[in-house]
Amino acid sequence: MDRLDHLEHLDKHLVEELAQVARETVRDELREQSRKRRRTAMLYAASGAVALYAGGAVALAVGLALATALPGWAAALITAVLLGALAYCLRGAAHSGHRQHPPQHVVGGAPPATPPTGLGMPYPPMPQTPPETPHHRA
Repeated sequence: MDRLDHLEHLDKHLVEELAQVARETVRDELREQSRKRRRTAMLYAASGAVALYAGGAVALAVGLALATALPGWAAALITAVLLGALAYCLRGAAHSGHRQHPPQHVVGGAPPATPPTGLGMPYPPMPQTPPETPHHRA
């Protein structure tokens, strides 16, 4: 019995040690992945900020170019209208990627054969004839 007790202690110790090694390995791997993702996110944020300033510089250049032939207020107004139209077009392009979902309820018609998600039937089909009920005699 003493020998089995000693082995049980070794088993518990081995399991605890393996669990600790697994935790440390997973923690190190997650730390490394998060470091890479953090760097990527910072680069995306920096590129977005630079693009924003570049867009502002282009808008200023367009306004100044128009200001050579027009009064300053008219050049600024035309530049604002151009930027608004560009924003509206970009918004439309972003929304065209989303498809419109049909309504979930059916008015005056049969329910769809499958749901719009395409994941199968929403409920079992209705049988053509009612099920037979067994007659029990007590």
